[in-house]
Amino acid sequence: MTTSVTAPGVDVIGDIHGHLDPLERLLGVLGYAQVDGVWRHPTRTVAFIGDLVDRGPGQIEVLETVRAMVEAGSARIVLGNHEFNAVAFATKWPDRPGEFARRRDHSNRRQHQAFIDAVGLDSTLHQHWIEWFRTIPMWDEVTLGGATLRLIHACWSERDLEVVRPLLGPGRTLTEHFVLEASRKGRPVYESLEVLIKGPEAHMGGATYSDKEGHVRSKARLQWWLADARTLREAVLIPGNATGMTGEVPDIPIDNEHLYTSDIPVIVGHYWAEPGTVPWSDKVACVDHSVAKGGHLAAYRWSGEQSLVASNLVSVPAHP
Repeated sequence: MTTSVTAPGVDVIGDIHGHLDPLERLLGVLGYAQVDGVWRHPTRTVAFIGDLVDRGPGQIEVLETVRAMVEAGSARIVLGNHEFNAVAFATKWPDRPGEFARRRDHSNRRQHQAFIDAVGLDSTLHQHWIEWFRTIPMWDEVTLGGATLRLIHACWSERDLEVVRPLLGPGRTLTEHFVLEASRKGRPVYESLEVLIKGPEAHMGGATYSDKEGHVRSKARLQWWLADARTLREAVLIPGNATGMTGEVPDIPIDNEHLYTSDIPVIVGHYWAEPGTVPWSDKVACVDHSVAKGGHLAAYRWSGEQSLVASNLVSVPAHP
């Protein structure tokens, strides 16, 4: 069924991770149709929030669909951590023969396997898509009738935007220098990029949990949108599907230095949000609803409102 929204606006679509079928079903529900091989809407456009690749079975098909929309003007896009990782995985250290900014070890290869299998490691097709990833902006702002919407993959932090901005290319895109600097742990650019495309994190004082992929986590993401979080226990974001929780997060005061205080709404992906939990506030919503793990592919239909509302979220299941 197609929703009846016809007012001009932007439909922000969450992390796709190579899942073409739910993407096409969601575009259909949102009222888009293929015209001359490109998905279009008579009055609206799409904004993709990043993480197009890895995990799913339709890597190249998703990339071709999204790129065609971007180049035709029916969509825009911001960079996800999986696109950045793919670029770093293909970027050589100039002074370390045979080594790459993102190590080609077993763990990293496994994360990229679906994408690498689809394009062929270091092939012409691989390089073709890496070069396109380098043209994707790190963040974006959309304006409509005097209203503004911010788009970024994981966290809008003005302090961290200012750290990375001088090293980016035109249109807030990746340069080789930026990729290399942002791959050196401990550098300010590395730390700021982690916040922007993965979200701020904090150690849980000895507590641990296992995430949806079975990784044991001793750090948790911080709810940078939660104004009334005054302690570590209140601020950490532990997924509802976490298992094997050990210990207890201490109820100690924290300085939520990434707290979002702007009146401009922002939409992110990345967080595997649980159904019924978003928007997280009237200014922050997440459109990553775990399509890659059998959840939903979600979109937020923005038409200029400055307070985000749950009724504007639309989603389709990963498997109909």
